[in-house]
Amino acid sequence: MAEKKGEAKPEKLLLRKIVFEGRAMKVRVDTVLTGDGKRSTREVVERGDCVAVVALDAEKNVLLVNQFRTPLWKNLLEIPAGGIEKRETAEVTVVREMREETGFKPDKVVRLCGFFFSPGFSNEYCHLYLAEDLTVDPLRAEDTAGIELVKMPVTDVVSAITSGRIQDGKSIAGLMYYLEWRKNNQ
Repeated sequence: MAEKKGEAKPEKLLLRKIVFEGRAMKVRVDTVLTGDGKRSTREVVERGDCVAVVALDAEKNVLLVNQFRTPLWKNLLEIPAGGIEKRETAEVTVVREMREETGFKPDKVVRLCGFFFSPGFSNEYCHLYLAEDLTVDPLRAEDTAGIELVKMPVTDVVSAITSGRIQDGKSIAGLMYYLEWRKNNQ
């Protein structure tokens, strides 16, 4: 238990071992000394930063992508997103991912916020952006062939979330953040 309310004692790293290294992630096992002096292990998924995009067209529709997600073995309705590649800025990634997944290029990109996906076992950080002033400018990528573009009126977003039509965590967080941000920035 932490001595001061709101402050946890940091852990001390004793040993780190990479147990898997793939194209998109590494998995490591850290042996640590906990804040109360006990030895424990932490399984950690290492991933690079990514972006997620709340994209609005001229009619105030949110652009979503319907895509098959193999770990769940079903389709999910999501905001466009993707990993930041080496030598890319987050803003460049937003434009690339938008072109690849939606076929639109944003002329206006605004950073909204950032967040960790699952800090209990991963270091992946997501930069959330707003993309507007869209023009048709597709960019083909090998892993986007099965993606379907879905346009949803902004007014339908909350009901799509509460009804379970949108179940993806980054999409729920991103869309809800955008709706609150919009109230304060109109």
